[in-house]
Amino acid sequence: MSHSEIVKALVGMLMAMMTAFLSSTIVSIALPTIITELRGSQSQYTWIVTATLLASTASTPIWGKLADLFDKKLLIQIAITIFTLGSIAAGLSQSTEVLIVWRVIQGLGLGGLQALVVIAIAAMVSPRERGKYMGPVAAIMSVATVAGPLLGGLIVDTSWLGWQWCFFAGVPLAVAALIVVQRTLHLPVIKRPVNIDYLGAGLIASGVSALLIWVTLGGNQFAWNSTTSWAVAGIGVALLALAIIVEARAKDPIIPLRLFRDRTTVLATVASIAVGTAMFGGAVFLGQYFQIARGYSPTESGLLTLPMVIGSMITSSGSGWLITRFGRWKIFLVSGSAFMVAGFALLGSIDHETNMVLIGTYLFVLGVGMGMLMQNLVLAVQNSVAPSDLGSSSSTVAFFRSLGGTVGVSVLGAVLATRVGNLISDGLAAIGIDVADAPGGEEVGIGQLDELPAPLADIVRAAYGDGTATIFLIAAAVAAVSFLVVLFIKEVPLRTQSGMEAQLAEARATEVDRPKAVVG
Repeated sequence: MSHSEIVKALVGMLMAMMTAFLSSTIVSIALPTIITELRGSQSQYTWIVTATLLASTASTPIWGKLADLFDKKLLIQIAITIFTLGSIAAGLSQSTEVLIVWRVIQGLGLGGLQALVVIAIAAMVSPRERGKYMGPVAAIMSVATVAGPLLGGLIVDTSWLGWQWCFFAGVPLAVAALIVVQRTLHLPVIKRPVNIDYLGAGLIASGVSALLIWVTLGGNQFAWNSTTSWAVAGIGVALLALAIIVEARAKDPIIPLRLFRDRTTVLATVASIAVGTAMFGGAVFLGQYFQIARGYSPTESGLLTLPMVIGSMITSSGSGWLITRFGRWKIFLVSGSAFMVAGFALLGSIDHETNMVLIGTYLFVLGVGMGMLMQNLVLAVQNSVAPSDLGSSSSTVAFFRSLGGTVGVSVLGAVLATRVGNLISDGLAAIGIDVADAPGGEEVGIGQLDELPAPLADIVRAAYGDGTATIFLIAAAVAAVSFLVVLFIKEVPLRTQSGMEAQLAEARATEVDRPKAVVG
């Protein structure tokens, strides 16, 4: 494919990816309205978000393996279709239970898109040229983080639209993406014997889902040290242990264990966990800081995170171009992880009175690090594995990035809740009020702040503002581990063959019942 053909195909895939990632953030602002109109509960509030994240994370490695076995173009079209149908059905839901089911379907489509777009780019473009095409992917992910809440707030505030349009809004773009992909994406289909590891896929999805349910609901729906907690965690560990046994014996495993014999894959996987924490945790807790501690509206909170998005967009595109120009990539991983440590550490110094210009600067530093790390970790892995493992390896990195984000948000959220509770207790004690006698106690949220007397509201706001720094310090420690890990990644010269060219060469070399590729 020529540069022009690649760009046209990339446009269609990025349209689909933008729609999918927007769906993960656009609903966050609308949730209070949705729960009120559908008469849902607090636990259902959580599950409307969690269901999509669980389905997306658990299905990502399965989509990646399917990409190694089947037509990548067809798989992208299937993922777009699943996501679109899930979106329409979610918008038509008349109860929270039904909405949660359709959010799971949306998550399956999202898992496919976040894995398959990167895999398709790798199939079209050689590692040496891939950097300049991966930058827009990272930019789309960053923009969606901010644009989602802004668009969601606009939809909810527009009376004649209604919350349903948080799900309907992306459908036209998804349909357009489907048409563009059909017309522009032309990848060879390499025929080979197919053995689908159904048992491994089921065990991996079930085990990961059980552990994600554990970290998501632990400390809220059940105590960490309860029988329920131990049971859910035990089931997850047992299922994943069985999955490892099955994968070791499967003829064509979903996640080939041989991938983890490659040092670059292992180290990049560990580093991607910190990137996930930055992407998801940063957005979640920054929004809470701006709204509760500083009193900004949801729309204003989204705008205040723009420095992080701008930093990420500049460095993701710039580093990709420089990698293509000079062929060196490790320096960007090392620099990106260093900037990420610095960004989190600086955010760990904020409180409820920190100058907003300073916070914007800190966010820009964090964004710079994210932009250099996010897709270049995938590039490093794709460059080191066998062509036949391109899909599995790419989705493995995406899987652990998503897993890191899910676990990070849950754990950091638990830490923040404890820290804020202690600060509120200390603040109330300082003015001679027992926390048990305070209206709302430690459970005060955004909607209740205006109901409190001004002195108590100030204490709550200050507690959230000062407590947020704690979780960013923890994130800095996680990022520091990633910095050390990245130092040990060995820089290998970037290959000059695209993924499909390498697979065709591999097929010809092995001569194992593989006829010529046909364009699909």
